Order: sequence, then C-alpha cells, then structure tokens
Amino acid sequence: MGTKTVDETGVKTDEHRTDEAAEAAEATEAAESIEVTKAPEAPEAAETDTPEDADTATDEDTDGTEGTEAAPTGVGQGAGAVVSAGLGIVSLTGSWVGTVASARESLMGQLQTSSSSDVGTLIEKGYGNAWQATAMWGGIFALVALIVGVVVLARPAFGAPGRPQAPWIKSVAWAGVALGVIGLLLAVLKYTDVLLGLPATG
Repeated sequence: MGTKTVDETGVKTDEHRTDEAAEAAEATEAAESIEVTKAPEAPEAAETDTPEDADTATDEDTDGTEGTEAAPTGVGQGAGAVVSAGLGIVSLTGSWVGTVASARESLMGQLQTSSSSDVGTLIEKGYGNAWQATAMWGGIFALVALIVGVVVLARPAFGAPGRPQAPWIKSVAWAGVALGVIGLLLAVLKYTDVLLGLPATG
C-alpha cells in the first residue's frame, strides 16, 4: 500500500488518491474564500447610494429653507401695532395739530367778539370752541388708532394660513385698540360738554 508508482495496468495507488483528495479540498477552500471576499460588495453599493440620498435630502432641506425665508416676516403687522399704540397715546396727551386748532379757534373767537359782548359769549367764543377743537382732533387720532389696531389683529385671518401672529404684535395692537377706545370716549364726552364743560355764567 505504500507503493509510489503506478502499475502497468494503470491502477492508481493510495498515495495518488490522497493527493487528488487534497487538491479537491484546496479547490473547495479557494472557492469558499472567493465567495466570502465577494459578499461585502453589497454594503459597499449601499454606502455608495447613501451620499446621493443625502445630497437629495440636503437639496430638499435647502428648498424648504428658501421657502420659509420667502414667507412674510410680519414686519408690517408689527409696525402697524406700534403705530396704533402711538396714535392712542397722542389722542390722550394731545398733539400739535390739536394745539394749533385750539389756538386758531380762540383767535377767531376774540375777533368775533367785542368788549361790549356778554360774559357767556366771550367764554363760548374764546374758550368753548377752542376746547371742542382740541377734543375733536383727539377723537380723530383715537379713531385712527382704533382702526389700525383692529386691522392688525384681523390681518392673520386674511394672510398665510398656519402662520401664527407674534405675541408681542398682538399685545401692542390690543394696547392701541384700548387706548383708542379710551381716547375716543373722552373726546366725545368733552366735545358734548359732558366732561369738563364750560362754567355757568348766570
């Protein structure tokens, strides 16, 4: 059985059979190693696709950001709220327009009266008309403040849906509305002589 040659009949010895079995085993191991080497190629393909998906997502995020930046910022509403509050304050404290109108009415009253006029006429022409002019201009400023404040508060209902109004804009606009209502009420009471009316001359 330990013979290393082939007999004349061509029959192979046990040593040749062992060599063939070893070669077959080596070929099988080589094939398995090739399959193992090729297997990780699938994750590489997946990794190759990932950057493209990331680029696509980045482009979509960029488009979304651009769309957000293009949306209204509410600057106009904020400015309107500040204007409303400012006009409401002016209606209560007075303005140069009201001061000039009051002085003009007072001057006209002096021109229309004389030293022989009675006291009631002098008071009405010299002071009553001037105070009414001041009250009228205060009421005009209060009314404008009220209208602007209401428009600012109602603006989101006619603007972009789903875009809430900033809290500070609402607060300032409500302040303008409140000051406008108070100023308008005081102006009406003063103009009709219900509040701070002319003194009695009788």
